[in-house]
Parts: sequence; structure tokens; C-alpha cells
Amino acid sequence: MLEDERLKLILDAAYMCFTRHGVRRTTMDDIAREAGMSRPAVYQYVRNKEDAFRRLAARLLGDALAEARGAVGAEGDLRARLTAALEAKLGLAMRLWRDSPAHAAELLGVDTRLSAEQIEAYNTAMRDLLATAVATDRPDADAVEVAELLLAFTRGLEADLSDADAPARRLRHGVALLVAGLDRAKDHSHTPLKDQS
Repeated sequence: MLEDERLKLILDAAYMCFTRHGVRRTTMDDIAREAGMSRPAVYQYVRNKEDAFRRLAARLLGDALAEARGAVGAEGDLRARLTAALEAKLGLAMRLWRDSPAHAAELLGVDTRLSAEQIEAYNTAMRDLLATAVATDRPDADAVEVAELLLAFTRGLEADLSDADAPARRLRHGVALLVAGLDRAKDHSHTPLKDQS
């Protein structure tokens, strides 16, 4: 088995354990048992449970970011591309909630010291990705501000994932409203102001 395949196996096992028991209650023995490997063999690939969590977080966030990049680069109007990019972000949170309702808050915690760096880098990359898409399509808009609004809106939807359908529906609706607002602002910026005297 190749080294990358072994690491993938360990991180898959870590995901199963973290979603089943939570990060705090998971042990390296749990991860090794789930991976079908000895504990010393697991230690050849990850230093400890925290290292496994950080690597897993980096992989999950990296996959979501790659999906968002693909969405932004796809054919379609701005609304559709922004929605698809944010669905990748929301989809990660929904997957964790679905796979681990009891431990999702712990796994998703933005303030967790274990993955704070990865989450900050991911949020910055997402903001830049969304801002570039907006700036390319709507050069008159404050692209960074629009990107920050979209991310704040999506984070708000991630706060309550108990209804499986509502967050994605609200995301589509919210992005549509925001893009319509951009279009309306653009239309008004080309309309001469009436004489106020």
C-alpha cells in the first residue's frame, strides 16, 4: 500500500471515530482499530490525535474549496456560480451535521484551537474566490464587501442545520436576492440623478 493511501485510510478512520465519539473522546487506539492498523503503524503517519484532526480538517476544507473553485469557474450566470460555490461550503457543514449530530458543533467549531488556522485560511481563500467572481462579473460592485456578506450569510445558515432542506433553499434565495440587488444598483448608477433644486 502506498504511503498516501495509508494516510488516507488513517484520516478516513479518524473521521469515522471523530463523528462517532467526538474529538475529545476519540483515542489513537480507536483510530488504529478503525483503520485496521497497529497503533505504532498509525504513528508513522500522524503524530497524535490532534495531528490527525488537523490533517483531516485540511483535507475536508481543501476538498470544499476545490469544489467551490470548480463552481466559480463553471459556465453560468453569477448567481448560479456563487450559489454553487457557497453550496460547497454549506455542504461540508451539512455533511458533518448529518454524519454526527451529537458532535457536529465540536467538529465545526470555528474557535477550536486544532483547526483555527485551517479555517481562517479557508475563509480567506473563499472570500478571495467569491470576490474575484463578483469583480469579474460586476466591476462596479465592492467585490470584497459582497464576498464578506455572502460568507456571513452562509455562516448564519450553518448555525441551524436541523432541517436538512431549509439551509440550501435559503442559500439559493439569499444569493438570488443579493445578486438582484447588485443588478439594481448597477442599473441605478447609470441613471442620471434628478435635479434636486
